[in-house]
Amino acid sequence: MEKRLNRKRLNKKYLNKNKLTPETCAPLVSICCLTYNHKDFIRDALDGFLKQKVNFSYEILVYDDASTDGTADIIREYAERYPQVFRPFLQTENQYSQGVTNPSGAFNFPRAKGKYIAMCEGDDYWTDPYKLQMQVEYLESHPGCSLCIHSARIVTVDGSRSDKQVRPYRESRVILPEEIIDKRSGYATASLVFPARLVKILPSYYTDCPVGDIPLQLMAAAEGYGYYLDRDMSVYRVGVSGSWTVQSKTGDYAAKQQRYYEQMKESYQAFDQATDRRFHQVVKSAVRRLWFLTKVNTRQYDVVLDRKYRRYYQELTGRTRFYIQMEARMPWLYKLLAEIARRVR
Repeated sequence: MEKRLNRKRLNKKYLNKNKLTPETCAPLVSICCLTYNHKDFIRDALDGFLKQKVNFSYEILVYDDASTDGTADIIREYAERYPQVFRPFLQTENQYSQGVTNPSGAFNFPRAKGKYIAMCEGDDYWTDPYKLQMQVEYLESHPGCSLCIHSARIVTVDGSRSDKQVRPYRESRVILPEEIIDKRSGYATASLVFPARLVKILPSYYTDCPVGDIPLQLMAAAEGYGYYLDRDMSVYRVGVSGSWTVQSKTGDYAAKQQRYYEQMKESYQAFDQATDRRFHQVVKSAVRRLWFLTKVNTRQYDVVLDRKYRRYYQELTGRTRFYIQMEARMPWLYKLLAEIARRVR
């Protein structure tokens, strides 16, 4: 269970006693940040890094994938103001459009000097100044732990707060490797901190995966266990134009969901082989759950409501189950309520 923090004590311990700043010694942590057209959000992310109160040094690796909205200019501004800590990599040609789906592995991880890596994308941000200190302290004192995460608050793109959280567990606790692989709820990317040794050699199930956070978690599960801090210490911003989630919902959504499932299945199977099938049954369940969720996303309710998949159905939130039942059994009422909701927005 997470110990109760005394902020005044922490502030005195880490700032007055140690008097350490990021530029005084080799970094213990490499903060890896990816940006693309995040002009309206990137300052929140960069300020969140700079506000961390720690007794160790860190570096900030910002990779911009050829933004067209002025994001790179803001990054240059910060790099000029804090040259000892910022290490920008500003592309002039967009790499994602050329098939580089995991730019962290291609452009940030190879230049990371820290013992640990902390992740945060440019449209998310950290809210707790003691976040890094707490996570690194746990990892330093528990060498068997290969991943430390925490809960996050969800904020919409217009800045309005939500009562929703990315909160996979209901208390601070150890996460078994099997739970990391086959989990009911995702982890906030901005919460991930892990040993840099995990990404010195990247397996194919990372480099070939359409997303970067899930294979990172699989790599951590292969090397140890996780630890979860039940404390909101970052914000996950939803609805950002150009984000992977938003882009995936455009065009032929059903085809994109099917393609995503197939690619993720290949990544899970490659992970299964790379770990000598140590987690074979857990991997099978994770793939099956992912397939089920694509059916939920594409409203194939004949499959979703099949009793064969009741285990995964029960894992959905009560609100989601309610709307599935309504749309499946009373589509006229569902359409009416959806139209009313659309008009009052």
